[in-house]
Order: sequence, then structure tokens, then C-alpha cells
Amino acid sequence: MDINVLVTLLTIAVILLSIVIIALLVIVTVVLVKLRQIMNNVDVVVRNLASASDWLSPVKVLTHVAKLFRK
Repeated sequence: MDINVLVTLLTIAVILLSIVIIALLVIVTVVLVKLRQIMNNVDVVVRNLASASDWLSPVKVLTHVAKLFRK
């Protein structure tokens, strides 16, 4: 095999591997950004659920009903 052909094939292999590595880095970055957005949405839902469950606690509801009848 001629040395020029070998160098050309190795150059093509390096270029293809570089493209694959860059594509994988881009894909991982996109997945991490999407995961962060999902976690932010989950955080908002959990906060809303916590405030709703706090507002609907039996002690708080009965306290407010008792205050209504006292007035």
C-alpha cells in the first residue's frame, strides 16, 4: 500500500471521529438542557403541591372555619 493512501485514509478516519465526537458532545449538551428544563418544571409542580397540601391541612381548614364562626 502506498504511504499517501495510508495517510489519506488515516486523515479521513480522524475527521470522521472528530465529527462523531462533536456530535456526541452536542447531543449530550442538548439532553442536559432538556433535563434541566424538566427538573425546573418538576420543582414548580412540587412547590405548588406542597403549598396546596399545606393550605388543605385539616388543622388549618378547621382553624379558619372556627374563626369564621367566632366572628
